[in-house]
Formats: sequence, structure tokens, C-alpha cells
Amino acid sequence: MRAISHSYPKPGKEQIYVQPKMQGIPAMWVDVEDHQFDPPSSKLIMELLHKPKNGLMPDEATVALEEAKLARVLDVYEERLIHSKYLGGDKFTAADLTHLPNIHYLLQTPTKRLFNRRPHVGAWCAAITSRPVWKQVIKMVDAANKK
Repeated sequence: MRAISHSYPKPGKEQIYVQPKMQGIPAMWVDVEDHQFDPPSSKLIMELLHKPKNGLMPDEATVALEEAKLARVLDVYEERLIHSKYLGGDKFTAADLTHLPNIHYLLQTPTKRLFNRRPHVGAWCAAITSRPVWKQVIKMVDAANKK
């Protein structure tokens, strides 16, 4: 994804910073998503969405443990988002983009409360999930799931 952002920038909608010093900020948040946000969020999606769709009950102990892990990550995000609109700075970057799939699914579960309890995280989620292109992606996913 980073290579695509660098290779195919859209004028006025670049998801990268030109200044080398600024490029490290979104890159760091992509890594945070990969190593801190994704593991608990993926486990929660499995427990709260996939298991019930397959007739299985969520493991409540796993849900509690993973929600605690996610809450700690979201606390860090809340502190970051006090100072900037997006994780990577003043514009939407790959750092925000990488979060969209799991946020989309988590906002359909009781775990949504963890996002809503943090005003800056909640505002960030609303901003990135309301992007027109993301809404198009969701329409395509919903249409594919109905087949």
C-alpha cells in the first residue's frame, strides 16, 4: 500500500507527505495498526461477528481480554488525535486507511462503545468511515455478500 501511495499520488489527495521527515509519522502509525490495533481487533471480529454467523457462541473471556488490549491502543490514539485530525497528521494517509476494514466491522458490535467513549477517536472514526470512496467500498462488499 505504501508503494501505491508513492507511485500513484492524486494531486490534492496525496496520502503521503513529500517532506522526508513527515513521511515517518504515517509509516509509524501503519506499524502501530499492524502490531497493536489489528491483533485485538481481528480477534474481536472473529468472536463477535464470525462465530455467531456460524452458529457459535463468542468466548466471553477472549472478548474481555481483547477489548482491554484494544482499549489501551485506543487510549494512545485518543492522545494522538487531540493534536491532529488524522493519525498521520493533518491529512488522511495510509495510517488511517489501514484501520478502515476492522473499524467498519467493530462498529457493528458492542465494542463500538470503546470508540465512542473517546471523543477524538469517535470523531476520527466518523471522518474516515464517511469518506465517499470508503462508502463505495462498503456498497461493493455488501453486494458481494448478498450473492
